[in-house]
Amino acid sequence: MIDAIAIVVGLALLIKGGDWLLDASVALSLRLNVPKIVIGMTVVSFATSAPELIVSIKSALKGFPDLALGNIVGSNIANLAFVLGTVIVISPINVTKSFYKTDWPIMILATFLFYFFLVDDRIISQVEGGILLIALVLFLLVILVFQKKAVIEKSLEVNQIELTLQKMIGLLLLGSFCLWLGAEVLVGSAVSIAQSMGVSERIVSISVISIGTSIPELSASIIAIFNKEKAISLGNLIGSNIFNILAVMGATALIHPIQIVDQALLSNDMYWMLAVSISILPLVFFPRFMRLGRYEGLFLISFYALFIYQMFS
Repeated sequence: MIDAIAIVVGLALLIKGGDWLLDASVALSLRLNVPKIVIGMTVVSFATSAPELIVSIKSALKGFPDLALGNIVGSNIANLAFVLGTVIVISPINVTKSFYKTDWPIMILATFLFYFFLVDDRIISQVEGGILLIALVLFLLVILVFQKKAVIEKSLEVNQIELTLQKMIGLLLLGSFCLWLGAEVLVGSAVSIAQSMGVSERIVSISVISIGTSIPELSASIIAIFNKEKAISLGNLIGSNIFNILAVMGATALIHPIQIVDQALLSNDMYWMLAVSISILPLVFFPRFMRLGRYEGLFLISFYALFIYQMFS
């Protein structure tokens, strides 16, 4: 019971710490006259991935690589199956052409690159982590070149956050501390639960931690729906998956190599991630062209429920 409460507290600290870090980072970047287009593509993206990044790094350094890998694999499955499925059940969304021109192809390339790095020798080395980060830079350049108009429009949505220098520094320190403490509590309690239940760290990571780190995306999307905002897009979740692989896993492996302990991560979970990533393409075109509705949402939620069920069966 105590460990379960600790996981909730850890997730809350990660989410709030990420929010404070994001506000302070954006305000500081604007104060330094960094263009909004750069803030939107780098500062915001990295800050929103901070919880996953800190958890993965902390897990790797503490000798629990399956927590780091499970966090990424589970979050990517949850984003496309649970979060997207829930969103389009509540309110169908239209899909833009950028989905099949850049977003989906890049996500598939990143996903297969991640898979082949692991299947080769069951480890993501520091060199491979560096390759993932280089791929991230190339991804940002591709987006800027092929979706410049969309990026400029998105960058204009970055709010001008008026903060004093003292408050900015305070939020940076407080946010960083909450991220560190949240990761410390979350990793420790997740390992403790796994040991007490007699299951692997992989299962706890994929079934609990990953869905917890996907809650901000889900809550933001639902709030946007009820506010009748049009900014909800499949591209946002696909972009999150790309950053999870290239930025979070790349940076984690660069700091400390990640080696698989529970082989089911490769023989089972990775195939579920590949399956849901690939299935999004036909769902966008069939049965309704460039639109995801309630039937597709029910399919994705059922997919996620089956994924969770088979882990414990």
